[in-house]
Amino acid sequence: MFIQVLTLSIIFFLTLPFFFFSLIKSSRFKKPSTPNILPKRYPLIGSYFDIKSNQSNRLEWITRILKNCPSATYTLHHILGYRQIFTANPDNVQHILKTRFNNYPKGEFFINVFFDFLGNGIFNADGEAWKFERQVSSHEFNTRSLRKFVETVVDAELNDRLVPMLSGAVTGKTVLDLQDVLQRFAFDNICKIAFGYDPECLLPSLPQTEFADAFEDATHLSSERFRAPITLTWRIKRFFNVGSEMNLKIAISQVRDFAKKIVREKKQELATKSSLDSVDILSRFLNSGHSDENFTTDIVISFILAGRDTTSAALTWFFWLIHKHPEVEKEILKEIKEKSDMLVFEEVKDMAYIHASLCESMRLYPPVPTDSKRAVADDVLPDGTVVKKGSVVTYAPYAMGRMENIWGSDWEEFKPERWLQRDEAGNWSFVGRDPYTYPVFQAGPRICLGKEMAFLQMKRVVAGTLRRFKVVPAVEEGFQPVFVSYLTAKMKDGFPIKVEKRGKLD
Repeated sequence: MFIQVLTLSIIFFLTLPFFFFSLIKSSRFKKPSTPNILPKRYPLIGSYFDIKSNQSNRLEWITRILKNCPSATYTLHHILGYRQIFTANPDNVQHILKTRFNNYPKGEFFINVFFDFLGNGIFNADGEAWKFERQVSSHEFNTRSLRKFVETVVDAELNDRLVPMLSGAVTGKTVLDLQDVLQRFAFDNICKIAFGYDPECLLPSLPQTEFADAFEDATHLSSERFRAPITLTWRIKRFFNVGSEMNLKIAISQVRDFAKKIVREKKQELATKSSLDSVDILSRFLNSGHSDENFTTDIVISFILAGRDTTSAALTWFFWLIHKHPEVEKEILKEIKEKSDMLVFEEVKDMAYIHASLCESMRLYPPVPTDSKRAVADDVLPDGTVVKKGSVVTYAPYAMGRMENIWGSDWEEFKPERWLQRDEAGNWSFVGRDPYTYPVFQAGPRICLGKEMAFLQMKRVVAGTLRRFKVVPAVEEGFQPVFVSYLTAKMKDGFPIKVEKRGKLD
């Protein structure tokens, strides 16, 4: 293995100067006076230079490219003939996620890149393994479980931890990082509902946990592997255990130690009790005959990733957007006022305007901005794009939310009303879009199991927070937050806020 890696490295570094020389000699490497939207492509190295120069703003770059392609689809050429197809075309998305689902699994490339971190967890599995994990997990997303989640887990975390923390910020006039607070809130929730474990992350002292830092590092560094212009680079670093790969190995070790602790405690609990008061996802897996510690550890890590980072990202951008659009906040407060102080499950479900506002926020800032599959066999997408066996095909919800042909000329506007219509009584009712136009929760057989749970949690947090408090960004005039994407999205450097006590709802 070492000899193979070394040989490939030598070949690459010996041939690269030749292409630099050729490009400079022919003057094609000079920066054009008028920038071209589409990347330049060269023999053997493809669009390496454009890919490299746009690494820090890759999402915006890909979005600009897709907006300038007639069918919102583009084939990006990497080194040595490797091709990646990006699309923001709903017909193509439906083809990939539903019509030809079996031809577009996660694929070996994606699984290998994230295996050290996610192992065989549901978000890194294909085929029969994925089917089994999805089947076992699906039992926790029925109406009874969702009701329990809202009325016990979320309400307890909201009333016993989040509200007192925000009240303390009002009294002490302190600045909070709302993104961090929401991540802690979501982390406590997912651990309680999925594993029957309370990590007590959202405490007044905001304890710094080794796990949280390690999880951030593991997510970030694993994503950098996927984006690397030359995959050989990270493989060499992993082989020699240096640089970012050494840091990733340390972070993953800390994450897995935490996850294994949860698994071991649950095994002990199951061994000492003939029946538990409640059944959670982890218990179901352990009782299914698949109690291997590594496998169940993978399950824990995947569900933490799904439950901690996605809803917190969505809510972070939501609170930023409603601050920038007070007319939307006013409509939200009107809807909250119509409900009881202690919301019951049905009231949370029926909050149409808040639901629309969350959908609109996630249109502009999706928690998972891109998702990739790998073609098992040659194919042709509905727009005529040729897909070769082994090609990575990436659909981009972030870019799709910015397409004028999908959302109209006002796509830049934060406008919850695009998801609503008035009934005969003048009340708002929600009007959804098909999941291939709005694949924020994926679509087809792999559509997110936790979609309904995520909306219920977010709506309960929004109502419980805005009923009592006004969230004010603690930033300078003209500040614009930066959207960054790893496995999931983040607001760069967090979201500093001050909290003001709200008076009587008008």
